[in-house]
Amino acid sequence: MKLSVVIPDYHDPLLIPTINSILTGSQLGDQLEVIAVFDGYWPTFTLIKDKRVRYVHLGKNRGMRGAINAGVEVARGEFLMRADEHCMFAPGFDKAMTDVCQPNWIMTARRYFLDPVKWERMDIPPIDYEKLAIQEGKKFSGVRWDRPERKDIMIDETMAMQGSCWVMPHKWWTDVIGELQTEGYGPTYQDSHEMIFKTWKAGGKMMLNKNTWFAHKHRSFPRTHQEGSPENPSNREAGWAYALKIWEPYYNQVIRPQWKI
Repeated sequence: MKLSVVIPDYHDPLLIPTINSILTGSQLGDQLEVIAVFDGYWPTFTLIKDKRVRYVHLGKNRGMRGAINAGVEVARGEFLMRADEHCMFAPGFDKAMTDVCQPNWIMTARRYFLDPVKWERMDIPPIDYEKLAIQEGKKFSGVRWDRPERKDIMIDETMAMQGSCWVMPHKWWTDVIGELQTEGYGPTYQDSHEMIFKTWKAGGKMMLNKNTWFAHKHRSFPRTHQEGSPENPSNREAGWAYALKIWEPYYNQVIRPQWKI
């Protein structure tokens, strides 16, 4: 198995179009598996019957971090990919990412914006580079970073990503990431930053692949999933504060000087 795509899902009706986009865009054939994780609920919509798709049902809601961890636990691929449940993917996205991903990389792709009603890529310039910053003194955040001098570098290092689509070697997850920690962070937020900081500390890189793309649902459309469940609230402010407590010294003392920001 080459690639396992883990999709954490909590009551999002766009899950099925997302899986269809992955299946139709894939160039890996039987070397692809999609693992949809139903986070403590039973879906009422019709599931896709395809030998490349596996479904995991969690008996209780664990939140996005726990659902990703659960999907990774059963993943068989040489590479792991995480995808949000409201995304469209370019033809051949999976081969374009796995063909070049190095042993110590986390890689994302050029990010466009999705119109989920028309199910098409919106005519809005994509996001490539993002700079890691502390927003309003209270949380780590990726900020759009214009780097016109690097526009022709198709695979390049970057500082941050949204977290809605990434690929890494399965071994890197096992050896470096371990799992997404829920203690302190809570069930939902700061997952991409946790992985990036762990990667940097282990000598790895956060990479951007402009040779392929995905489109994530534009924020102008209503949310079709919840930040947290009644039994497992997101507690986002506490998670933001915890991430700063753990990583702000390293960010200020090591990362900012390295990146000259």
